[in-house]
Amino acid sequence: MTFESLIFDIDGTLWDSRALVAEGYNIQLRKEGLERLCVSAETLKPLFGKVMTEIADILFASIPAPERYGLMARCMDRENRYLAENECRIGYPGVKPTLEALAKKHRLFIVSNSQRGYPELCMEKLGIGPLFSGHLCFGDTGTCKGETIRRLMARHGIESACYIGDTQGDLDAAELAGIPFIYCAYGFGAVDHPWKTIDRFEDLLRL
Repeated sequence: MTFESLIFDIDGTLWDSRALVAEGYNIQLRKEGLERLCVSAETLKPLFGKVMTEIADILFASIPAPERYGLMARCMDRENRYLAENECRIGYPGVKPTLEALAKKHRLFIVSNSQRGYPELCMEKLGIGPLFSGHLCFGDTGTCKGETIRRLMARHGIESACYIGDTQGDLDAAELAGIPFIYCAYGFGAVDHPWKTIDRFEDLLRL
């Protein structure tokens, strides 16, 4: 099976930003006197791939809604600024050359459950922006990842694609969008019955 387009997740697929994201969150939490809520990379591992409201419900459950969502938004804004200031040498091995090779035969896209600005930061820091034809995230659509994939496909006239990610939520999103799913086993999650599995990012080239 061949695809006209390839759609990528970010965290656990293109890079591992957990430590830097945690540091960004904690800068904001300390600024607001909320040291008790500080997080670690391991705290965030099972949460990556969820939308910001779900993450806030878990991390900041002691804070009433909707205040916790405002706090989450401020943490994510601080995260973006922290990532922008950092060199972000956190891409998985082989990402850029593999994408360069894939871009010769496929259109490349990103769909993430992230806030606005995060996909752009990832592409800029990894030096892969020119290889991508478009992106959408939860911050743009406010919808689940499967619906965001659908919107991206409609916007760009994508008729044949697969989604590449690392969690069960990514597989569920691909199924909702009606496209096959390639599981990155080196990432953050475990997945039941993906269409294909890769152990290294470079393995995409053999598919």
